[in-house]
Order: sequence, then structure tokens, then C-alpha cells
Amino acid sequence: MPVKILLVDDNENNLLSMEVALENVNYTFFRANSGREALRVLLHEDDFSLILLDVKMPIMDGYETAELIYQRDKLKQIPIIFITAHDYEEAAMFKGYKAGAVDFIRKPFNAEILRSKVAVFAELYKKNQLLRRQEEKLQLINNDLVQLNHELEQRVMERTVALESMNRDLQALNLSKDKFLSVMSHDLRNPLTALMVSAEKLNANQENLNQQQVKQLSQIIFRTSNKLLNQLNEIIEWAKKQSQKTSFYPERIRLAKGIEESLELLRPNAQQKKITLQNNTPKDMEVMADALMLRSIVQNLVTNAIKYTPDGGSVVVNAKQNEQMACIFVEDSGIGMNADIKERLFKNPGQKSLSGTNNEQGSGLGLFLVSDFVSQHGGQIDVESNIGTGTTVRFTIPAV
Repeated sequence: MPVKILLVDDNENNLLSMEVALENVNYTFFRANSGREALRVLLHEDDFSLILLDVKMPIMDGYETAELIYQRDKLKQIPIIFITAHDYEEAAMFKGYKAGAVDFIRKPFNAEILRSKVAVFAELYKKNQLLRRQEEKLQLINNDLVQLNHELEQRVMERTVALESMNRDLQALNLSKDKFLSVMSHDLRNPLTALMVSAEKLNANQENLNQQQVKQLSQIIFRTSNKLLNQLNEIIEWAKKQSQKTSFYPERIRLAKGIEESLELLRPNAQQKKITLQNNTPKDMEVMADALMLRSIVQNLVTNAIKYTPDGGSVVVNAKQNEQMACIFVEDSGIGMNADIKERLFKNPGQKSLSGTNNEQGSGLGLFLVSDFVSQHGGQIDVESNIGTGTTVRFTIPAV
């Protein structure tokens, strides 16, 4: 590490004497014969370890030179030792320290004292340079740590976003699975039950049935089986679409026909309880709806109405147009429900099962999906019910 020393004196012999006194040490010397020349040197070289500055020089003395040197920020850290031929008068020393001096050496100087003092400042300079380099290294390390921390934060953020996206996809997949299972359960269970009842009657009472009755039961089994097969195929196609971003496919539907197709598979269930099942929907009303969702909505609501309606009751489906929406009503003469059940009717299926006074129970999943399907159509659903007098469920979907 080079130690550069600037020697300033108007006497060439004094400059030479200082170099001779310090020559056995690894110093690099720069000479200046005046204050102006010293300033000129400092314009090009500013990394000096020490300046040995003569006080008494013509034109610009050492005090003035020191003041001008320290006006530059880059030079303020260079220590200055004044070389003076005068006694250490208090006023002169005060003026020197005020100008920026760190020490005084009297002429003629003692070579040992000069070497000792210069060695102290040279060592201090080396320590400061070493400390500065250490600070620079620490700063570089800190910058690297900051950059690394920033990159780690960025990676964590990206991973978090990716995990959140994956979690949303998994939730959507889980919901699609629940929807599929619910649609399978509610849309196929009741028609399958009617099919099994007809088959049981045919097998158990063959001897007591006439040809017309056998033919009627066979037609019910055949027609219901075909309907179930078609409905199952539709559900499978709908389930495939659920994995896509768009799983809602509205189309123009004649409402009365769509509801009649939904009710056809439920009529055997109603007949078992001698329940009158009526479709009073206006023949000319049309809606924009997802066909499978509409069927699932109607079948869920009508199935519940049949379930909670005593033998001999009635279930009626009706509709009217209200501005741009079709209002569809499913009305029964059943047992009704209390306010607590109505409050939980279309909530999350993870809640407590719903039950009526006739000990019928359900998971609530079907009604939760009914609400979801109605919402996807931009509609609303609500219920009016009184214990012992029946229930009316009203939902809306876009009308044509």
C-alpha cells in the first residue's frame, strides 16, 4: 500500500533534508516550492497520506495554503504538519490549528522526531485505507444480501401466487366434483327408484296382471330407462365441461317443454304418494338457460316438494315474466318449514342436514347447487313457507 507524502517548502534544501530523513522508509514523495504549486499538485493527486507544509513562504504562507486545501471536500481528510522556524507561540499554534494543522515540527527538525511523527500518520493512513476497503467489501456483501433477499422475496411471492392459483384450481375441481356427484344423485336417483318400483311390480305380480297392465309397466320401464340413459350421457358431457374455464352454456329453451321433460321422470315418484304433479307454465314463454342446469334446478326443487308433501297432496310448477326475467314457482301443499330451516336452506352443504317433520332428511348439497346454478344465470332464489300449509320456491332466469 503506497504512502504518498507532499513536501511543501520554498527552500530546496529543506525539501531535500526531509526526503533524506525519511528515505529509508517506503514513502513516495511529491515536492512543491510554494503554496500555489502545492495546490496545483493537489489538483491531480488527492490520495496523500500526509502533507508537510512550511509556514513561512512568500506570496502565500502555510496557513493560507492549508485553508485553501481544506476548502475541497476530497482533501479534508489529509493531515497537515506545519514546519516552522519560530517558537511555539500560543497565538501561532492557535492560528495553525484553526487552519487545519494536526501537529507542528520546529526547524531545524530532529530527524528522529520527524520520522516518528510521519510514521504515526502513515500507519494511521494505512489503517484508514484498510478500514475503507473493509467497509467497501461489507457494502458489497450487504448489496449482495439485499439483492439475494429481494430475489428470495420475489421467488416466495411467485411460489405463493402459484400455490394460490393451484389452490383455487383444486377448490374449483373439488366443487365440480361435488356438483357432478350431486347432479348424479338428485337427477338420477328418483327416476331410478321409479324404474325399480315398476320392475318390482312387474316381477312380483305377473300372475295377477293382465296384458294391458304388463304392457303399460313395460313401456314405463323402457321409456324411463331411455330417459335415464340420455340424462346420464348429458351429465357426463356436462361434467367434462366443468374442467374448462367456461362451464355455463345458455341456449334458447321453450320453458314449458323443458320443465315437462324434467317432470316426466318424477311422475312415477309422485304417483306412488298419489301426489298431483302439474305443469302450468305458459306454453309460449322462452328463456335463455343452460339446459342441464335448468333441469337440475327443477328436478331438485320438485323432488324436495314431493318428499315433504304428504300422500294425496299436490305440487304445481308455474311461471310468469317479470321485465327481462322469467319467474318460476314450485309450489307444494306439504308440511312446510320453520324460519331456522329457511335460513339455512341454500347455504353451504357442510352445515347440518335439513329435516322435516316427517323424518325426511337431506344433505343440503342439492339445494346449495340449485342456488349456485341460479346465480350463474344471474337470477335469484327465495322461499316462502308456513308449517302445515306448504312451501313455494321462486327462482328467476333470463327470459327471451
